[in-house]
Amino acid sequence: MCEIKMYRELELNIKSLRKLLIETGVKKGLNHQETLEYSEKLDKLILKKSLINNY
Repeated sequence: MCEIKMYRELELNIKSLRKLLIETGVKKGLNHQETLEYSEKLDKLILKKSLINNY
């Protein structure tokens, strides 16, 4: 049961970070350092989710 909760939390984190990434990209530009940092964090979360799904 704990694993399901952690997976759902991961999905929520991905969703909220994706929204933040888009907002920052629109406001500050796609090459802004903050946008790039959010993009990198999002990539890591998506990779983590993918690894869980393939396990």
